[in-house]
Amino acid sequence: MQAQFQLHTLGTSASTALSFNLHTLIVAGWAGRDMAAIEHHIEELAELGVPRPTSVPLFYRIASNQFTQDAQVQMVGPHSSGEIETLVFAVDGELYISIASDHTDRKLEAHSVALSKQLCAKPAGTTAWRYADVQAHWDQIIVRSWIEEDGQRVLYQEGPLASLRTPADLISRYLASGEAPAGATTLADGTAMTCGTVGAIGGIRPANLFEMELFDPVLQRSLVHRYAVDVLPEIA
Repeated sequence: MQAQFQLHTLGTSASTALSFNLHTLIVAGWAGRDMAAIEHHIEELAELGVPRPTSVPLFYRIASNQFTQDAQVQMVGPHSSGEIETLVFAVDGELYISIASDHTDRKLEAHSVALSKQLCAKPAGTTAWRYADVQAHWDQIIVRSWIEEDGQRVLYQEGPLASLRTPADLISRYLASGEAPAGATTLADGTAMTCGTVGAIGGIRPANLFEMELFDPVLQRSLVHRYAVDVLPEIA
């Protein structure tokens, strides 16, 4: 999967093209720092019949062909929903940051979390920052998402990255989990990982339009992406 980004370079208004061949896609689940917040999200999903995780965090492998930067995606049935996550990926030994949605089939999630994530495309943004440019003030960055309900743009998620584990922490835990290639010391080139999410305002629910933003209040800039969902019929 060839991923294409416009890299916004610190200290200049210019952007440069950044591309890489994505071969490994990982979703880091239950990635909060605050165990009370994790428990809240577990309870949110429990209301949908989703079983509790065996441990936290967990690292789900997703087929790289599920990664997409398209503005419209197709999902089977009306039961899926998005959630904003930061996306960390490696190119030429350096880490970069963008945004992605861990779009998930909530009906299937009650049967298998791994399969519910694998079933759905993972929409991602087309702009990126160097991780080194934001690492020092990472906790101050805000994630937000909106959905469209009854023709209105509604705030769906909002919270600081201080509530979630940092990319460096998650990468370290992934490398120690036994899921990474033996001897790896960081993400390999061509690897991308989503880094967890914040709770949904008003509960998890589907929407046909999902908009997401990563806002940096220190550098006064944002990464944004918006996608529409084309619901395909669920044929029995």
